Amino acid sequence: MCFCYIIPMSSVFGKLFTVSSWGESHGKAVGVVVDGCPAGLPLCVGDIQMYLDRRRPGQNALVTPRKESDKVEILSGIFEGKTTGTPISLLILNEDQRSHDYGDMIQWYRPGHADWTYDMKYGFRDYRGGGRSSARETAGRVAAGAIALKLLSQVCKTEILAWVSSIGNIDSSMPVAEVTREAIEASPVHCPDIHASKEMESVVKDAKENQDSVGGVLTLAIHRPPIAIGEPVFDRVEALLGMAMLSIPACKGFEIGSGFAGARMHGSEHNDPIFAEQKTFHTRTNNAGGVLGGISNGEDIFCRVAFKPTATISRSQDTVSRDGEKGTLVAKGRHDPCVAVRAPVVVECMAALVLADLFLQQRARTNLF
Repeated sequence: MCFCYIIPMSSVFGKLFTVSSWGESHGKAVGVVVDGCPAGLPLCVGDIQMYLDRRRPGQNALVTPRKESDKVEILSGIFEGKTTGTPISLLILNEDQRSHDYGDMIQWYRPGHADWTYDMKYGFRDYRGGGRSSARETAGRVAAGAIALKLLSQVCKTEILAWVSSIGNIDSSMPVAEVTREAIEASPVHCPDIHASKEMESVVKDAKENQDSVGGVLTLAIHRPPIAIGEPVFDRVEALLGMAMLSIPACKGFEIGSGFAGARMHGSEHNDPIFAEQKTFHTRTNNAGGVLGGISNGEDIFCRVAFKPTATISRSQDTVSRDGEKGTLVAKGRHDPCVAVRAPVVVECMAALVLADLFLQQRARTNLF
């Protein structure tokens, strides 16, 4: 038997604060190893579990009915309630796999899913729920991001909020400054705008009843971000945030500050006027989204993140088999009718991983002398 050497897929994120993600949708467990977290950070299971509970499936009728407790275990890196500076290993068991639902996917490719491309790349794939390409993998990211959020909150008082600002053709008009964590969590679709939330619920319910799915857009706001982080030229804040968001399954778009709308403006209206207050610089507007030249300027960082409709739906769709045979597929299994609904906590945690890593890089630079 002949084996060829295959370069492993990239499952490591970050440079100093690094995250190694592992596990599949229908394997025994998913998890991460976090390396580079400074020693002495107070950390317990509850600090991580609160974020996993927000991401957990089966919470209401608008998300996948898969039942997972998503209870996290800390296997290493913590002693007497504090980080030791050594790798932190986190484990989340898979408890509610129904792999038999995916028997048809052994030979047939799901339109819009990664079945086809994984086969082309590796010549082999885990068809059960998508394996590594499943959104189940994001549980590990959330667990790691919870640690980054704790670090940023303690050291910089940073607050990161993400919420659903549109689903289908329903948009929220709530100003960013009025959004609160309580309002986000009170909504079944994680939209803080009460009126828009009700309409969004109807859109998601209709998609589910019609055996279809619908896309959505999230807004991300980072209050009190670390100042002067970001590495010109390639590791700019916005470049790494874009990479982090676009690495989330089903994410198809990212913009920061004025984004694409800025392309329709003149410089005279897009430039943010600068003023000084008690020897601290600020801007009167924030079209830049808190980043200039790839470096954070201390203003709030705000972004928009677009998610496509969930690829796996229960409608009959034209497809082909691995052998190229034409056919139709009616996908089975349990799926989110709108993946954007459970995405806010994933977006928050990925943003935290970027900022924590850049913060540690900047601290290493400035504390040398």
